[in-house]
Amino acid sequence: MKTKTFLTKLTKWEYWPTYMFYVPIIPYYLYRALRARHLVFYLATNPGIKYSGNGTESKYKTILLIPEKHRPKTVFVKVGEDFDIIKANIENEGISFPLIAKPDVGFRGFLVQKIDDLEGLKKYFETYDVDVIIQEFIAYKNECGILYSRIPGNSNGEITSVTLKKFLTVTGDGTSTISELILNDSRACVYYDYLKAIHKEHMNAILAQDQEEVISVIGNHARGTQFINGNHLIDDELTTMLDALNQQIEGWFYGRLDIKYDTFEKVKKGEDFKILEINGIIAEPTHIYDPTTGATYFGALKSLKRHWGIISEIAIANHKKNNVRYPKILPYLKDIAWLRTYSKKLKRLNK
Repeated sequence: MKTKTFLTKLTKWEYWPTYMFYVPIIPYYLYRALRARHLVFYLATNPGIKYSGNGTESKYKTILLIPEKHRPKTVFVKVGEDFDIIKANIENEGISFPLIAKPDVGFRGFLVQKIDDLEGLKKYFETYDVDVIIQEFIAYKNECGILYSRIPGNSNGEITSVTLKKFLTVTGDGTSTISELILNDSRACVYYDYLKAIHKEHMNAILAQDQEEVISVIGNHARGTQFINGNHLIDDELTTMLDALNQQIEGWFYGRLDIKYDTFEKVKKGEDFKILEINGIIAEPTHIYDPTTGATYFGALKSLKRHWGIISEIAIANHKKNNVRYPKILPYLKDIAWLRTYSKKLKRLNK
């Protein structure tokens, strides 16, 4: 199984490590930095979010930027907080089980879990010593990511990526266990260890013929979710809706909204959807990871370079037109050093 997983990750570029996508565009970044005359000029892109959303920002504080209509019920939990207080805060917010728990500063779906009861929630806090947010589980069946940007001074923005998300699913044959179905699925097998950890005793359950079972509800590529190019859905109506929404989110000019929704037609009308997260400058045009549309590795690099160009234009415009200062380099580097240590901790806890 390990050999199969290794070969899958080696031969399919959507699984390649992050540095394979960003090291090749370092020369372009340096060119833009020289033009801006500042090494971290890009941190002026989203003045409403800490360091423009470079990964060190609090998800809870960022969620509070979202208009209440589209904001999930959310509770912040400081590490070491008394469990009785946590329960009371969850109840006061009107959050019921199942619910979602995830690190307040997090990435790649690490430690993100759907929790079904108080016992599971208590175990989560006993296991992970990090600041956490508790979020209501949004029952809408669909999820997507929409990447939007607007140049400061312009009233209209641009949608450059729509990614539809297909949760990891296996289909029964009447004889195979869930464990066997996962191992025989070319995609699911890559995430076997993760799936085994969250399903535990259910791994030996047998699904009926043609019975479909969603085995991961976390809409993250690192958790098995398939990214599907949805750029054909971009139109004037969707852009107009995002323009109006953007005006309600102070200090946000670039990033991806991760949305759970009923139907995409309702999303266009601004109805029946919740924004799970706002991702800032590290947000990617995730449609590039859909290999079924003829996407290529070099095409992905071209798209990432284009979006770095957009970030550059926004940051420089904010600096010149809106007097947004470029951050001092030393405090930023200290924050990055903290993030490196913290990310290692999340990876260790995630095993």
